[in-house]
Amino acid sequence: MALTAATHQPFLLTFNRHREGEIKDVVPGVHITPCFLDAEKGIWVIYARFEAGTVLPKHFHTGTVHFYTTAGSWNYVEYPDDVQTEGSYLFEPGGSVHTFSSKEGAEGFMVVEGSNVNFDENDNYLYIEDAGLIERVLHEVAKTTGQRMPRYIRPGRGAEFSE
Repeated sequence: MALTAATHQPFLLTFNRHREGEIKDVVPGVHITPCFLDAEKGIWVIYARFEAGTVLPKHFHTGTVHFYTTAGSWNYVEYPDDVQTEGSYLFEPGGSVHTFSSKEGAEGFMVVEGSNVNFDENDNYLYIEDAGLIERVLHEVAKTTGQRMPRYIRPGRGAEFSE
């Protein structure tokens, strides 16, 4: 008996971030290539470039994060001695709280499950960042700045009955 796939793929879901490009300055100094955005399951996979001096808001993770640093260096303000450099892999459990900072600039690939709940420097709530918000913001920034929206993988939307 021949082995067959349970899910037929007429083509591979793959792209090259160098050819697809990125959305520049999604927030000042942060450039993002979306790879996979699934608002229903709360999963976002992105490649991000952070310019020197980037500091992001303090945030609480509702789910896990996998972050692989491909260039430069960065650390969490709360962990100044744990600097992530090229080749570093960081696992963050859900429930972690920290503030991203990169003095020299950094790049990396991240897989995030759930949301980031963002706070200002006085621990006041700012906003929730999830796959759906990221998708909307990327499209809006691309449209308003005249950038081409890179192609990315986006699973089907909406629940429906099976046949």
